[in-house]
Amino acid sequence: MTPMQMIASPFSARGWEKLQAMNISIPTLAWVLVVPLSFLPPILLYFAGTHYGDSYIQGFADKNWQFITTTFFLAELLTFFVMGWLIYSVLKGHGLDISYHDAYLLAAVAPIPMWLSSLGLLVPMVMVTAVVAGLGMMASCVIVYIGTRSLCHRQQNDVVSMSATYTVMAAAFLAWVLLMVTIWAY
Repeated sequence: MTPMQMIASPFSARGWEKLQAMNISIPTLAWVLVVPLSFLPPILLYFAGTHYGDSYIQGFADKNWQFITTTFFLAELLTFFVMGWLIYSVLKGHGLDISYHDAYLLAAVAPIPMWLSSLGLLVPMVMVTAVVAGLGMMASCVIVYIGTRSLCHRQQNDVVSMSATYTVMAAAFLAWVLLMVTIWAY
């Protein structure tokens, strides 16, 4: 699978079939995908925090960015493991058939747009960062829905997979808010 096919894979049922057929182990997903991409937001946040200062957001320069970004990185890793379990539990609770492996595959792939949206921090404008983060969140939600539907072998416009997706998205949004609170709390 080429890199462009990998990027487009989560946006189609056929792409999820290919990802599922690769049978990538959960530890490999964690080490090869989750850990490297989880470094991106803390690194860019550290860059923004130490370079933009108060011109970005009032009080931004006075924060302990080493502590914040380290905590943020560790929280991201924990979120992956919690979300994999949560996806499995929610989908099973809705009567959908999914394996632990597939739940963790979804938990590893779904946040890719959010991780990449941290590139918005390269532009020293809060509105740009917010818009890019919003687009990343929307793309992640689309991936969760398509992934849920595809991995559970459901038809388009299936109400059960939509309902399960809303629950997973709500939990993911809550996790994202908690990660943001980590930044502003310190």
